[in-house]
Amino acid sequence: MDKIQQDLLEAVAGIHEVPEGAYSLRINGSLHGKNSSENISIVKKEDKPGIDIYIKPGTKNESVHIPVIISQTGLKELVYNDFHIGEDCDVTIVAGCGIHNGGASDSEHSGVHSFFVGKNAKCKYIEKHYGSGDGNGKNLMNPTTHVELEEGAYLEMETAQIKGVDSTRRETTAKVMKNATLIVREKIMTHGSQYAETDFDVSLVGEGAGARVISRSVARDNSKQKFLSRIRGEAQCTGHTECDAIIMDDAVVSAIPEILAVHPEASLIHEAAIGKIAGEQLVKLMTLGLTEKEAEEEIVNGFLR
Repeated sequence: MDKIQQDLLEAVAGIHEVPEGAYSLRINGSLHGKNSSENISIVKKEDKPGIDIYIKPGTKNESVHIPVIISQTGLKELVYNDFHIGEDCDVTIVAGCGIHNGGASDSEHSGVHSFFVGKNAKCKYIEKHYGSGDGNGKNLMNPTTHVELEEGAYLEMETAQIKGVDSTRRETTAKVMKNATLIVREKIMTHGSQYAETDFDVSLVGEGAGARVISRSVARDNSKQKFLSRIRGEAQCTGHTECDAIIMDDAVVSAIPEILAVHPEASLIHEAAIGKIAGEQLVKLMTLGLTEKEAEEEIVNGFLR
């Protein structure tokens, strides 16, 4: 890997080199390397780009890294990754995509991820998107995620897009069975003329199922954001969807939370709040010696932390 690729890897996966244990590293549209462990198998798909990850039942305290980095301008790819997580596991999956575009053509990564989480299994999924480059070409990322949680399963997803992504459309669908739980925490910041759209569609179909979808975002300059979230309660269940956004400059933010109860014991809540940084917050920090710009940055960083 060259210096640009190493920097992208650090930004999206928090590592400087090929990790130990189970991993799959994709660079510029090709599988750069992969490794399986005793309990985690990574298999390259034969019919389309992507991999299958199989985690044995009972696997505890293990992780797998599957970052994607693109440093070739004009490259566009669609990748399919399927995660098969066995019963009674407790694992962490670190993903993410970084694009450096130094040319005039658009670069794009679209990923389709499917999670099949077994009975009583627990999984944490971390995904970061990051863009850089000094060319005129755009960095485009469009992730699609499908989740199926079996009885008692737990999936926590942390997604972040803070810098350099010109356009993104995130689509997530989930089916949550008896006593299973889905937690999603999303963080997005847009600037310039960037556009970000997220669309969540969660079905709580089993008794005792639960879901919580939380989005925090900051829109700056002339950027635009759109947040859609639908939670359907089809059994005795609990669901909560929440969108909090800070709007600055000439940005535009749209938040459309929706809840649908088709069972009398479904308990669903939705919240949405969009607003500018409060003046008293700025004044308080400026009295401590910060400039107005420094105070704004401190508030934004704390909001997205």
